[in-house]
Amino acid sequence: MSADDFAAAVAAVTSAFGDPTRRDIYLFVRDREEGATTAEVAERFELHPNVARHHLEKLAAGGYLDVHLERLEGAGAGRPSKHYRIAGDGELRFPVRRDDLLVSLLARMLQVVPAGAAERVAEEVGIEYGSNLAHQMSPGDGAHRSFQAALHAVADALTAHGFAAHAESRGNGLAIIAEHCPFGDAAVQHPVICAVDRGMVKGMLAGLYGDTIPATEASRPMGDDVCVTTLA
Repeated sequence: MSADDFAAAVAAVTSAFGDPTRRDIYLFVRDREEGATTAEVAERFELHPNVARHHLEKLAAGGYLDVHLERLEGAGAGRPSKHYRIAGDGELRFPVRRDDLLVSLLARMLQVVPAGAAERVAEEVGIEYGSNLAHQMSPGDGAHRSFQAALHAVADALTAHGFAAHAESRGNGLAIIAEHCPFGDAAVQHPVICAVDRGMVKGMLAGLYGDTIPATEASRPMGDDVCVTTLA
């Protein structure tokens, strides 16, 4: 693992577990085979339900918890309750998802595919992947978040995928700043790869908030220090 990859991994774990209450909530959910609801976490830690939900959603966005919709017995026809359960086997690992062999294969393929076609495919792949992530974060409940809340959730999910991302105000709008690229040198050599993370942002926001038009304002392949995706 390179220094940049290690920094991105640490950023992802710190973002998810930097708050001591959030760490305790994670351990609480991990120790319960049936998982936990927002109400149960709020009661256990004496938190307002909105605060408990924020911590659980942050852990879910980072890929540390899975979200399941379950209708409680005797609850009638109301909205199913969200149950949060530990993702995978509960073992914390550096979350940077990078396979050097596949990245090398992708780079070689991009040498023979027309740039315009490659960019369209890259963005489509990103949109599909981002849509799936959004569904995992808010599975089938149909409730959209505020734009800012959705944007922060997207930044958390990108961080969990190795982008070391955060949301911030930029001019009259909002932007997602990614300080690391998990595609490494392949993205520098083939900037079309940037369409993947742009598509991921578009797909996640479509599922969490609604349709947006993300645009790449700055990127490492263009010689910038960070990658900036603005939203309209």
